[in-house]
Formats: sequence, structure tokens, C-alpha cells
Amino acid sequence: MYRVLIVDDEPIIRQSLAMLVGERHDLVADIRTAENGLEAMETMEKDTPDFVFTDIRMPKMDGIELCRQVSQLGMDLQIVVVSGYGDFEYARQCMSYGVKEYLLKPVSRDKVHHILEKLASVMQKQNLYSCLSITRLEDLADQIEEAIWSLRKDVLAELLDGWHAELCRCEVKPKQKMELLRELYCLLVKRLNGRDVYLFEAKAGCLEGEGIADAYDTFREALDEVCVKLQAKRKGYVKDPVEESKLYIESHLAKESSLEEVAEMLGLNPSYFSQLFKQSTGETFVQYRIRRRMEKAKKLLQLPHYRITDITYEVGYADHPHFTKTFKKYTGLSPTEFRHSLGMDC
Repeated sequence: MYRVLIVDDEPIIRQSLAMLVGERHDLVADIRTAENGLEAMETMEKDTPDFVFTDIRMPKMDGIELCRQVSQLGMDLQIVVVSGYGDFEYARQCMSYGVKEYLLKPVSRDKVHHILEKLASVMQKQNLYSCLSITRLEDLADQIEEAIWSLRKDVLAELLDGWHAELCRCEVKPKQKMELLRELYCLLVKRLNGRDVYLFEAKAGCLEGEGIADAYDTFREALDEVCVKLQAKRKGYVKDPVEESKLYIESHLAKESSLEEVAEMLGLNPSYFSQLFKQSTGETFVQYRIRRRMEKAKKLLQLPHYRITDITYEVGYADHPHFTKTFKKYTGLSPTEFRHSLGMDC
């Protein structure tokens, strides 16, 4: 419920506007009036209203000066300028002081009620984000997205429990909480789709329920469904994809495994997997595979019973000259020279 201050030097207009505002008893709890800006400032010093409806042309202090002082003092309220056609340029000047709503005389019941609903909607969102700041919401979205992407359902559950507690502490209507649930859900789906790996469909309508409790339960179920679909798309791989790919490369060094093959095995988009691998290891997929092959070749070359030609095939090279060239580029020595450096015969 909101407090309203009506400022106008004409008694009939002041009373008429107060009557129209008072009809919205579902939104308005208190209505006060003032004859000019100076009286309005004195009233606001004692008790700051939520909404102010003010005329422009008034004695002692006009509406423009009133808006300027409210802006300068940083008062947390919303102002509606009420004026006629001839005062439109003055009204535009008020807009520079943060006034966003303009009500043209003669005012009507529908216009006043519509403005009140808009002001209430803005206030409700401000209240919601004051207890759940934009920064906090963005941070939470980052954490939830990461928990979903890594399929850490335990972390996801913990994050959602904590957020539910925060949501319960917000002193706003259930309708606004449900709206926030829908916004967060759509934001998460958009972010997951933004990874350009899989496509998930946002079903904001599925969050409609009889109450906030039902909507929140459906919200959690919707995120669980995203996790299930993600896991299915990855063919059951729930570990870190880069670590999984390393293990796969290590166990298939003798085979010419391609990046596309490994990406498909992990259920990842090849382009995304290539970027992820380079970002995580500092090497491209091919560079990493060559390095691991050469490291294995060095170990095998230290075992005298292994022939160099056998080692060539063991580390995935069908062409011996190619292996020799790659090994020398990596170590500075040919396989034969490497053995000689260790005092071994070929």
C-alpha cells in the first residue's frame, strides 16, 4: 500500500484528483494534499510519500522547482506532473529532474488509475530488487548456470535453497516473486543457449501456479529437467569434458583420434570443445596430442627391448619418417640420437 501527495493550488482539482486516487484503495493507503511546492516540501520533510502528483503553475514554489529540489535531495519517490497543453514545455523541463510520468488535464478516472498501476508496478520491482540487488541476481545466475552446466546437482540444490530463503524475506507480493522466477528461468535458459552447444526451450508458462510455493516448486523442476536433458545430450558424461578428453587421448595415443570424434564422444559442439580445450590447457587439441605422444615415445625409447619402428606405431604414427621428424622437432634429437644420448644402442 502506498502513500500519495497531491500538490495543486486549485482546490477543485486537488479534491477531484484526491477522490480519483482514493478509489484505488487496493493500492493507496494514505492521501495528503498541498497547495504549492513549498507546502509540499514541508509535508515531505515530516513524512516522505511514495508518489507525488503535482501541478506546474503554483504560487510560492512551482512544480518545476519542486521537482528540482526533490531530485537534488535524492528523495526516493515517484513524481507525476499534471498540467495542461500550454504547460507541455514546462513539463519537459520537469522530465530532466527524473520525472517519468505526465498526466494531461483534464484528468480522467481511467488515466489516473492507469498511472497508479504503473507507479505501483515500478515500486514493487524496486522493492524486489532492493532485497535482491541486480548484482546479487547476476552473481546468482552465474553460479546456477555453472552448476547446471557442470551437472553439480548438489551445488544447484544448495544455491536454490539459499535463494528461496532470500526470496521469502522479500516484502513484495507473491505475483512479483513469481515474475522474478520467470525472469531468472528465462535468463538461465538464454545463457545456456548462449554457450552455442545445445539448444534448450524456455517454457516460462510452466511456472504458472496457484501460488508462489507451486511456482517455486515448478521452477526447481524445470531446472532439474534442464539438467536431465543436458546429461542425456552428453551421453552420460558428467565429469569435466577437458579432463575426460585427456583421458581419452591418453588411452588412444596409438590411434588417430580427431577433435570431432572426441567432441562427439563427449556430446559437445566441436567448435565449442576446441575453444574450451585451448582455454583450459593453453594448447590446441592437436598440440596436446602430439606432446603426449612424444612424451610416451621418450619413455618407450628408454626401454631397450622396444624397437624404434615398434614405438612409431605405438604412438600413432604409420609413417616412420614422419615420426622421426616430429620427435626431433619436439626434443631436438632424432629417436636414434636420443638413445645414443642415454648410452643405449639402437
